[in-house]
Amino acid sequence: MLGCMTTREPQAPQLARLAGLIADETRATCLLALLDGRTWTASELARHAGVAASTLSEHLGKLVAGGLLAEERQGRHRYVRLADARVAQLVEDLAAQVGPGDAVRPRGLRESSAGSAMARGRTCYDHLAGRLGIAITDAMTLRGLLRQDTGFALTDAGVRWFDATDISLDRKGRRPLARACLDWTERRPHLAGVAGAALCRHALTAGWCVRIGSERAVKVTPSGRLALHELLGINADSLR
Repeated sequence: MLGCMTTREPQAPQLARLAGLIADETRATCLLALLDGRTWTASELARHAGVAASTLSEHLGKLVAGGLLAEERQGRHRYVRLADARVAQLVEDLAAQVGPGDAVRPRGLRESSAGSAMARGRTCYDHLAGRLGIAITDAMTLRGLLRQDTGFALTDAGVRWFDATDISLDRKGRRPLARACLDWTERRPHLAGVAGAALCRHALTAGWCVRIGSERAVKVTPSGRLALHELLGINADSLR
C-alpha cells in the first residue's frame, strides 16, 4: 500500500511562526499601541499592557527577533517601535477582521469615552483613521482627487492638490503613493500610503489635529475644521 504523499509549502513554517508571535494578548496589546507610529519605552508598554517589566521584556525580545519591532537602547532605556509600514498594515488589517462588534464591552465611562474618541479620529501608524480618516477619503474621492473604482490611486488632480496645499509627497521610495487600509471601526477603507502619511503629518504639524490622551486618538481643532472645510468641503460639524 502506497503511503500518502505530502507537499511541503516552503512558507508554511514562517507563516506559523509569524502567527505565533501575534497570538498572545500581551504582544497583541503592544502591537496595537505602537500603531500610533511613535516610539515607546519598555516601561511605558509594560504599564499599558498591565504586566511586569520582566514579563514585557521577554515579549519584546520575541517581537524584535521576529522582525515585527525595531529597538534602540539609550543608556538604561529600551525604546521600541513597529519595524515598518508593512507591519503596521498587517496589524491594522488583522484588527479590522475582529472589528468593534467583537470587542470586549467597556468597563467604565473612561474606557467608553476613550473608545468613542478612537472611533472619531485616530492615527493608524502614520495616517489618519476612524470617522475622520473616512471623511477625508470620501471628500477626496468626491472631488476627483482620489480614485477607488480601480483600487486606491491619486489622480493627477490629486497630486496637484497636494502640491497646491504645500503637502510634500515623498515619491522616491518603494511605498505606494496611495493605498487602501481597511478601517477596523468603520469597516471601510481609508487613505494610507505616502499620501496618507503626508496628510497626517501635515495635519499634526499645522495644528489641524492634536493627540488626546495616551491612546492613538486625535481631535480636530477649530483651525483644522476650517481648513478641511475650505480645502475638501468637509462639513465642520461632522468633525466634532
